[in-house]
Amino acid sequence: MTPSVDLVRRNPLGTHVPVGKCLVTGALATATELGCESFQVFVGNPRGWALSAGDQAVDKEFRRLTESAGIRTFIHSPYLVNLGSPTPATYDRSVAVVAHNLRRAVEIGAEGVVVHTGSFVDPAGSEDRYAAAMRQVRDGLLPILESLRGEDLPWLLLEPTAGQGRSLCAGVEDLQPYLEALDFHPRAGICLDTCHVFAAGAPLDEPGGTTSTVDRLVEIAGPGRLRLVHANDSMDVRGAFKDRHQKIGQGHIGTDSFRELFAHPATDGVPFILETPGSRDAEDPDLPLLRQLREQAHG
Repeated sequence: MTPSVDLVRRNPLGTHVPVGKCLVTGALATATELGCESFQVFVGNPRGWALSAGDQAVDKEFRRLTESAGIRTFIHSPYLVNLGSPTPATYDRSVAVVAHNLRRAVEIGAEGVVVHTGSFVDPAGSEDRYAAAMRQVRDGLLPILESLRGEDLPWLLLEPTAGQGRSLCAGVEDLQPYLEALDFHPRAGICLDTCHVFAAGAPLDEPGGTTSTVDRLVEIAGPGRLRLVHANDSMDVRGAFKDRHQKIGQGHIGTDSFRELFAHPATDGVPFILETPGSRDAEDPDLPLLRQLREQAHG
């Protein structure tokens, strides 16, 4: 079934794709082959600190092609980023990487940079260490956010984690102090990872549980701040604090949750991007399944 233009505009679907040879012949070619309406990339080594410079000609062509096709793109920052780290070198590098990724987003026309909200790495879980980590988040991110000017500049998309390892922000309730630390900056958005929020305890596996979760997110963050959904089922049960993605409908969340997400008013205009096992394989069923669930939610 060919999706209507309205459904594509409401919730463009896609997956994370590898850059390969370059953004155009690698990432965009793969995304196009898969029929993505949106997609996500790394613009450097996801497990390293190197600040990879782009190629001006490639960046310009990538931006031209994605804009002309109406494909919405996002960058995911490297996994090592942790603004709450007690290790000065890790903190400094994290700030530099976030700033660099936002610059790359401007250059390639990506509308947001996803950043994991981090942890305060304290076995004792002390309040002092948590407070110090939140001050680091503020000191590191606010100047970067303040440097963003203009309507078409990228969002910094905060992705709450699954609750493992002294997370600074896992469940929806944790968004309140995190956003307060950033003065609810107008370019600080939210990337909701369904596996993460479920692992942190959100009742996505119950009828109405997804709706109530998003309702609460909007109540805390305000309207228009949810900018991206990472659509992932979970290998583990609710509240397990484990970040193990599963294919849509094959985990403990189930398909009903995604129908609820598609139907929620707060997801109007929000892309859904897969990070499930095999989601960038040509014959993978997850993207067609998401299209079916999107259709059912608005049928």
